[in-house]
Amino acid sequence: MKNSILFLLGLALMASCQSVQVSNNSTADLTPSTVDYNNLDKNAGIINNTNSPNVKLKSIDMGDCKWTEGFWADKWKLAEEVMIPHMGTLLKGDVGHGYNNFKIAAGLKEGEHKGFWWHDGDFFKWMEANMYLYAINKDEKILNELDEIIGVIAKAQLPNGYSSTPAIIRDDINQYENRKYHEMYNSGHLFTSACIHYRITGKTNFLDVAVKHADMLYNLFQPMPDSLKRFGFNQTQIMGLVEMYRTTKDKRYLELAETFINVRGTFDIIEDETTKGYPIGDMVQERVPLREETEAVGHAVLALYYYAGAADVYAETGEQALIDALDRLWNNVTQKKMYLTGAVGQTHYGASSRKDKIEEGFIDEYQMPQMTAYNETCANICNSMFSYRMLGLKGESKYADIMEMVIHNSGLSGISIEGKDYYYSNPLRKIDGSLDYSKMNVEFPERQPYLKCFCCPPNLVRTIAKSPGWAYSKSDNGISVNLYGGNELNTTLLDGSTIKLSQITDYPWDGLVNITVQECKADPFDILLRVPKWAEGATIKVNGQPVEAIPGNYSIVKRSWKTGDVITINMPMDTKFVEAHSRIEELRNQVAVQRGPIVYCIESADLPQDTNIVDVYIDGTSDLKPVYKPNFLGGLATLEGNVLIRSDKEDKEAMYHAIDKPKLKSTKASFIPYYSWSNRGQGEMTVFMPVVW
Repeated sequence: MKNSILFLLGLALMASCQSVQVSNNSTADLTPSTVDYNNLDKNAGIINNTNSPNVKLKSIDMGDCKWTEGFWADKWKLAEEVMIPHMGTLLKGDVGHGYNNFKIAAGLKEGEHKGFWWHDGDFFKWMEANMYLYAINKDEKILNELDEIIGVIAKAQLPNGYSSTPAIIRDDINQYENRKYHEMYNSGHLFTSACIHYRITGKTNFLDVAVKHADMLYNLFQPMPDSLKRFGFNQTQIMGLVEMYRTTKDKRYLELAETFINVRGTFDIIEDETTKGYPIGDMVQERVPLREETEAVGHAVLALYYYAGAADVYAETGEQALIDALDRLWNNVTQKKMYLTGAVGQTHYGASSRKDKIEEGFIDEYQMPQMTAYNETCANICNSMFSYRMLGLKGESKYADIMEMVIHNSGLSGISIEGKDYYYSNPLRKIDGSLDYSKMNVEFPERQPYLKCFCCPPNLVRTIAKSPGWAYSKSDNGISVNLYGGNELNTTLLDGSTIKLSQITDYPWDGLVNITVQECKADPFDILLRVPKWAEGATIKVNGQPVEAIPGNYSIVKRSWKTGDVITINMPMDTKFVEAHSRIEELRNQVAVQRGPIVYCIESADLPQDTNIVDVYIDGTSDLKPVYKPNFLGGLATLEGNVLIRSDKEDKEAMYHAIDKPKLKSTKASFIPYYSWSNRGQGEMTVFMPVVW
């Protein structure tokens, strides 16, 4: 570790114009913490919005809902037994080296920093995933291991509160020298993980680290010096700071979170010493102030973390301009730049509509390539995170529809069925020989046991681990049912009364859901039942008596509930062909197959040998029938029917060639859920196909 004085930041203070030196062991000029540890907020929501004044649906506490059987119970159990422990083996060892970096920074191990600059944040996400497991299984081994890790992280932290390991370990990197080192990303995940740890365990050892670091950020960035205005571009720190405010009640953290929103778009977009090595402008959402922005631009993960953070700030401030901007951006993402699977980020490299270079992100509206669709797993997860926050703010079911779409499709597609191999990008079509994977840094012909850029795997497993907390929310006088799956809920409503529900269903393979009231208060209250937009013809009955069900809305049932009351929701699971908007040129005259919330695809493994995926046509007259296969790809429902395969193509290499009437042969085939593709070796795949009626 270095002991020399780090570079002169040149922070122009508003009044005195004095410069500040930041060194490894400096504690000067730090305002003492104002956190009152005797007055911490013990509410244990995934996002702690219980006391947020501008939230309609509040988070339930972690551990209050447990998946008990069926689809999500199986996925959660796999996360508990395989996904998260296996990932820990990678990150704590010499493959992932995330923990090693902290040990080296703490002086407990010899070595060099390894991995990308943002690897600390990925390690914090894995820690967070473990906390969600502990909230339900109460396995003391998890808690003991986390305590040991937290001790190392605390030892690695510098006296001034700085915590990012690259600049601690390496002599050639200074604190806040260049934003490409992603120090704010690491900060945000530190804050979030530490808050979750405190809420679940009641311990303050991790929160101590986060408070010290947050105080350092406040002193460094508030007021925002010109030399650091462009550092908050990877906006996880906004969400993290809001959670720090909610947990500690220290208003400085909310103030700083809002400052990181306000500063965007207030400076000249030029390359300087702090931006070299990373694209500028729309790539990092710095060209247009958030409140004036009209479209989602740039890196999809950075953008959606930004929007989610702004939603958290709005939950506390209620500023109309913020929610107006978030409404515009949510609509732009979901209605003009999102794939059928809920995936976002159309391209690896490209340009924004304002002609800034972008990577891993959004391009123009309705430009939706299929084979080269980037759709980073993190971006898809962030799409659901943003929608979860908008669900809380607005209380409208359309946001839960997006959450459901992502977690059943483009979220789960990022990890293999057995839980040990990963995809970074999630295209909707794969054609052998069409991409030169040697020229790509994160795309591969099949799933990988480790990704050098390891941000996506821990993001996905922490989402699976916390998914029970998304299933329900608390309304003003009741409970909302956001997601369906076999579960048990034991929570308190906002008035302090207890409610216990049990949910029995084979969803998403079957649309029948039975919810039984196990315990509740005597006074009337609401149960809000989400009817997905796709669920045309859905019915709801309470003790056999029908209740209105409108697709795309919550059905609000207010009554004096009693133990033993049964709610029966029946959502028809018809197999549907889905057509894209006419402006999506790549998909004209093609359709995809969807059943309930599940989007299906077809793979080489389910077609005659040597069939090219581009020669497969959907037979519009064939009935595609669901067949549940408990021992196939982790247990799922395939769709069985006929497809048409074209056999007359002769000159496939020519760019253009004349044809006669295509020759199509009918053959039996199986469609599988998109999330389960690429689990049977290399092969081709497509979601959309031309259709013959």
